[in-house]
Amino acid sequence: MFGVFAALFPILLILGFVIVIRFVRVIDQYERGIVLTLGKYSSTLEPGLNFVIPVIQRLIKVDIRITTVDIPQQEVITQDNVPVGINAVVYFNVEKVEDAVLKIQNYSYAVSQYAQAALRDVIGGVELDSLLAERQKIAEEIKKLVDEETNAWGINVTAIKIQDIELPADMKRAMAKQAEAERERRAVIIRANGELEASKNLQIAASNLSQSGAISLRTLQTIEGTTANPASTVVFALPVEVLEGFKKLVGKNIT
Repeated sequence: MFGVFAALFPILLILGFVIVIRFVRVIDQYERGIVLTLGKYSSTLEPGLNFVIPVIQRLIKVDIRITTVDIPQQEVITQDNVPVGINAVVYFNVEKVEDAVLKIQNYSYAVSQYAQAALRDVIGGVELDSLLAERQKIAEEIKKLVDEETNAWGINVTAIKIQDIELPADMKRAMAKQAEAERERRAVIIRANGELEASKNLQIAASNLSQSGAISLRTLQTIEGTTANPASTVVFALPVEVLEGFKKLVGKNIT
C-alpha cells in the first residue's frame, strides 16, 4: 500500500499543482477582472492575487489604460460642397469594466465606428474655412457626440484629434493664389504707407528750406556738382521759389 502511494505521490503532487495554478489568477495594476459564474456576472476582481474556480467560473481581463484607435481617412463633403479627406485618432479608456464587457461585444471596434459616423456628421455641417480655422473646436464637437454615446458602454473618450485634412488639387491651387494675392496686397499697402510717410517728411523739409532760404544754397550745391566737367553744358529751369530764396539771402547779407 505504501509502495502504491509512493508511486502515485508525484502524480498527485503534479495534479494538485495544476489545480492550484488553475485556481490562482494574477491581475496586473492596469487591469480589472470580470468573473462569470456559470455564465452569469458575479464580481469584479481588483489587481493582485485572486482565486477563480475552474470550470464553474471564467475570468475576463480588461485593460483600463488609455487606448488609441485610428480613424482611417474619410471622404466627407463640407457644407459648401467641397470634398475633403480627413483622418483622426481617438483616445479612450474603460471606466466601468462590467458595462464594457456585458453591454458591448467589441468596445474598441464600436468606438472606432461611432467616431467615424460622428466625424462625418460634424464635418458635413461646417464650411471649409471653418474646418481649417477651427480644427480644435470641431474635434471637441466630435468628442462630445462620441462621449455621450459611449458612456452607456462604460467608456470614457478623453480626446479626439484631427490629424490630416486632404484638399482637392484645384482647391490647393486656388488657395495658394489667394494667399499670394493677399501677400501682394499687404506689400502694396506697406509701400504706400512708406511713400506717404516719406512725402510728409519731404514736405516738411521743403517748407523749412523755403522759409530759411537754404533751398537756394542746396540748388547752388547741386549746380556745382553737375558742372565739374567744363565741357558739358547744363541748363536749369529755376523755380520762382529759388529766386525768392536768393533775394532772402541777399537781404540777409546786406543787413
